Amino acid sequence: MTVDVEDFFHVSAFESVISPDNWQQFKPRVDINTRRLLDLFASHNVKSTFFVLGWVAERYPDLIKEIHQQGHEIASHGYAHQRATKQTPEVFKQDVLRSLNHLEDLLGEKILGYRAPSFSIGYTNEWAFEILAELGFKYSSSTYPVKHDLYGTPDWPRFAYQRKEGITEIPIPTHRVLGRQTPIGGGGYFRLYPYALTKFLVKSYLKKEQQPYSFYFHPWEIDENQPKVAGASAKSNFRHYINLDKTYGKLDKLLDDFSWDTMRNVYNITVD
Repeated sequence: MTVDVEDFFHVSAFESVISPDNWQQFKPRVDINTRRLLDLFASHNVKSTFFVLGWVAERYPDLIKEIHQQGHEIASHGYAHQRATKQTPEVFKQDVLRSLNHLEDLLGEKILGYRAPSFSIGYTNEWAFEILAELGFKYSSSTYPVKHDLYGTPDWPRFAYQRKEGITEIPIPTHRVLGRQTPIGGGGYFRLYPYALTKFLVKSYLKKEQQPYSFYFHPWEIDENQPKVAGASAKSNFRHYINLDKTYGKLDKLLDDFSWDTMRNVYNITVD
């Protein structure tokens, strides 16, 4: 179980109408939404990996400490939610390092995991794995082996594997049918699919692949009362706002129907 801890105005779907320079114009909702998730996880005795955006960690240190104190894993989501495909190696390194240093100073322990915003490590920037290994990360969950307009490496491995750079990459799960891969890892697809279909796909994946299944979503996805962003395209609005009022209830069922734990525990990620 994984959570990408970011706010509604950070998402890539709105990057054409909201720049980081404008983030201060919005009232953050990530604190209250994440605390709702903590209560939900506690009610099911579930531990999760929280990929925390550095921007959020700097502003809500008590929230990050509370996540950690409740036994969840803290990992990095970078600092400013900029897609790695749009960054130079040096900009990427500084963005990740800023988040890493802050999280480790805040918690007093080594951060092992990283997830790129919008799964934005792929064909054009494999150098990112070298930087992550250099910074001491043990694993990444930054690739999605599907075709998508914002991301996708459809011919890359579908299951956790060791990269030549010395880092374990844990892709987002897909359902393979007739040679094509369908996204089943969470996010907007979880909100779009009826829950019965999600449950069927997860059970099929576990039975067929005999691999761990990892799920991702965001705190804003349980927030049906978040403000509407002006100027966004119809496509972006559909992606972002579809079925927000149903996500919490679906999550409640998902947590009950399957067994969950942190990335670190499920994939046996250890500190040297």
